[in-house]
Amino acid sequence: MQERAAELRAEGKKGAKKADGMQAVLDRIAQMAPADRALAERVHLTVVTAAPQLSPKTWYGMPAYANEDGKIVVFFQDAGKFNYRYSTLGFQEAAHLDDGDLWPVSYALRTWSPTVEKRVRELVTAAVS
Repeated sequence: MQERAAELRAEGKKGAKKADGMQAVLDRIAQMAPADRALAERVHLTVVTAAPQLSPKTWYGMPAYANEDGKIVVFFQDAGKFNYRYSTLGFQEAAHLDDGDLWPVSYALRTWSPTVEKRVRELVTAAVS
């Protein structure tokens, strides 16, 4: 909660907000364990290239990407943060992934491959469409 409070204070600043957000995400990724960091770097690269309109920022201490309204669309939760056996790629309400009455909003990530990259790119592209 302390991380989130600091994030909210930082969001109050205008100007270099997007650059500050990018640096906060990169700093958070650098703090991760090597396996989580490798996944987070790939997710970050995929999100910023598939959806450059999203602004990187931290959200509850996790790398996240927000739309122009400041609402989180996608986030990455490293396995080490909560002592899980897998990292998570998650989508928030602002993501346009609705599919009937039931659809997934988070995905377990254990390894990165071309197939995983393709699927993440498709999900992110759909989420911002």
